[in-house]
Amino acid sequence: MSTPSGETRTDETATSGAVLEVEDLVVSYGARIAVDGISLRIARGKILGLLGPNGAGKTTTLSVIEGLRRPSRGSVLVDGIDALRHPIDARARLGVQLQSSGFQPELNIEQLLRLYAGLYGVPLTRTAAREALDGIGLEQEASKRLKGLSGGQAQRFSLLIATLHDPLLLLLDEPTSGLDPQSRRSLWQRIEASRRRGGSILLTTHSMEEAQAVCDRIVIIDHGRIVTTGSPAELIATHRDDRRVRAIAHGDPTLEDVFIALTGSDLRD
Repeated sequence: MSTPSGETRTDETATSGAVLEVEDLVVSYGARIAVDGISLRIARGKILGLLGPNGAGKTTTLSVIEGLRRPSRGSVLVDGIDALRHPIDARARLGVQLQSSGFQPELNIEQLLRLYAGLYGVPLTRTAAREALDGIGLEQEASKRLKGLSGGQAQRFSLLIATLHDPLLLLLDEPTSGLDPQSRRSLWQRIEASRRRGGSILLTTHSMEEAQAVCDRIVIIDHGRIVTTGSPAELIATHRDDRRVRAIAHGDPTLEDVFIALTGSDLRD
């Protein structure tokens, strides 16, 4: 949807009650503009998928929301808190699971769990820590360091850390990348549990099938700008007769057909 000024934004919810509000976000790396006027909103208990080819600006957008990078222009509100002026207060409402986690390598996962519980101000005895690890199938791995876990185990552990404090907003950067179907299903069960408790989720993924199945709304970006937005069903219905979609679809159009038609089929680094 476009505003009177021509700025593109999602219409997920009105300003009041939004868990996340990003307005006119611009991020530059020298002369290169990585994010160019992105605006989006997420309501409580909703999953918003931020989709785009490699280099489209997804991870940069997440980095600004998390407080790791300051934008050239724009604003970020987390539960009404200005994340640029009050980053500590905003981060207290966030849970973050990135593609690569910077956990302390010298600690085992039980020690890491209790360390992060303390940082979040969550009381966690050793017995409770073991119970939490048992809940994700890792009690027997409690003495292992993160590098000793399989990819699926590491992802489950990272999500446990990210949701220890029941965050209002969970940022997930390709959380199921490289996982087998069993690990992926287990991860999404825990993500859904977070949503049922009232948490909202901002998700990036290269799996169009996953995005179509789990996201309430989708924002597709390319070259730092929003290309289109809507629910998965709305995007397919809106673009199904686009000649670019018809040229690549085999049978009924899918979200992946729409994505490729709108962002191009060229390979991205």
